[in-house]
Amino acid sequence: MTEPEVLCVGEAMVLVAPARGERLATARGAALGVAGAESTVAQYLSDLGHRTAWASRVGTDPLGERVLAAIARSGVDVGHVERDRSAPTGVYFKDPGPEGTRVHYYRTGSAASRMTPAYLDRLPLSTARLVHLSGVTPALSDGCAATSTALFERARAAGARCSFDVNYRAALWSTRQAAGPLLTLARQADIVFVGLDEARHVWGTGTAEQVRELVGPGVRLVVKDADIGATHFPPRDGPAVFAPANPVEVVEPVGAGDAFAAGYLSAWLRGAEPADRLRFGHRLAAFALGVVGDHADASVLRTTGAAG
Repeated sequence: MTEPEVLCVGEAMVLVAPARGERLATARGAALGVAGAESTVAQYLSDLGHRTAWASRVGTDPLGERVLAAIARSGVDVGHVERDRSAPTGVYFKDPGPEGTRVHYYRTGSAASRMTPAYLDRLPLSTARLVHLSGVTPALSDGCAATSTALFERARAAGARCSFDVNYRAALWSTRQAAGPLLTLARQADIVFVGLDEARHVWGTGTAEQVRELVGPGVRLVVKDADIGATHFPPRDGPAVFAPANPVEVVEPVGAGDAFAAGYLSAWLRGAEPADRLRFGHRLAAFALGVVGDHADASVLRTTGAAG
C-alpha cells in the first residue's frame, strides 16, 4: 500500500460473545469477532476513504491470523504488525446480563502488551498526517505506557498531528493509576476525545468547561456527554461549539465512541468546521449503535461527506 494518511496504534483482540440474552456460564455456543479501540477507528476511517494503517503485535497463532484478516478486509494496511512466537494474541469475553454487559479480559502477557518504544522505529511516522492512540494502550504494561508517550513525542517531531481518546477501562487499571498518565497523554495530543462521565470518574471534573481547564490550551478538545451531545473546544481562544447527539434505536451499545472519533477525525482531515466534525461524529456513532459488533462497514456514508 501507499504510505498511510492515518496511523492507529494499539491492541486488537479476538472477541468471544454468546448469543444475545445468554450468559457465558450457561451459553451453549458463542461467536468469534475482532475488536480493539484503535483498530476500530482505523477500520471506520478506511471505510470513509482514508489511507489508514494499524500497527500492533499479535501472536503467531490462529487468533492472530484472524485479527489480521478481519482488519485487512476493511482496507486497512496491516503490514506494520509484528508477529510474536513467544506470546499469544489477546482474547476477551462478553458476558451479557440484566444489569449490563460485563467484559472479561485475557490479555496479560499478550503479544501487544510487549510493545516497547523500539517498535516505533519501524513505523511510518514521518509520512503519516495523523497518529491515533487510546488510553487502553498505556494500561497494558509499563512497556506500552512508555511506547504511548514516545509515540506522541516522535509523531509530533515528525510533523504528524496526534489524536488521543481517553477511553478509560476500569478492568485494566484503577483511577489512581490512570489519572496521571491519561492526563499527560491528553496534554501531549493535538485532538482529545473524552466522555464527561469518564472525566468525572478519573479526574473529578464535573463539567465540560472543567475538563477544558484541566487539560489546558493548545488542544482541540471534544467532551462527549452520552446521548445528549458533544462540545468542541478550540485549541486557542474562541467559543465552544455544541452539537446534540442523534436519536437512535440502540441495537448494541458497543463501538460508538470509536465510531464518533473516526467520524470527527475524517471530517477534520477533510477540512470541515468544528460543528460539522461533531455532526459527522454523531452520525457515525449512531450508525455503530444500530449494528451488532464493534465495527460494521460504513462505506455507505462515504459519499455523503462530513456535513451530510
